[in-house]
Amino acid sequence: MNRGFISEDCKISSAITPTAGVAGVTDINGTVIDMAGFEGVLMVVRFGAITAGAVTSIKAQQGQQSDGSDAADLLGTGQTIADTDDDKTFYIDLQRPNERYVRLVVDRGTQNAVVAEAHYMQYGATAKKVTHGTNVAGEMHSSPLEGAA
Repeated sequence: MNRGFISEDCKISSAITPTAGVAGVTDINGTVIDMAGFEGVLMVVRFGAITAGAVTSIKAQQGQQSDGSDAADLLGTGQTIADTDDDKTFYIDLQRPNERYVRLVVDRGTQNAVVAEAHYMQYGATAKKVTHGTNVAGEMHSSPLEGAA
């Protein structure tokens, strides 16, 4: 049975770029995304080097303003990142948030923590063949033959 491509009904966009996630102790607010037309979002964040003694965590926020100015923490979404979690990937999966706009937040303090990258994967699209974020590119291949890529 052909179920189609995940990338046709799952919007992929950057939450935090590697440039924004360089070693530091300042908090990083991810890009605010619009959940209109989607059932949920998988927020995936991968850390790089985390200095011993770093106090780091992630959480999700939501709000009614597209600029995130009214963003409020979502209960239970906070996760503590240990200073030994170098090169580890964490995720928050939100289904049916109560507000239209959401974002990922990385709280960093006391010592350097590198956010290698973070992405949003919005799923349950009401319209198929979604448009991905501006800094996302890719291709779809169905039953490709072997040969030079």
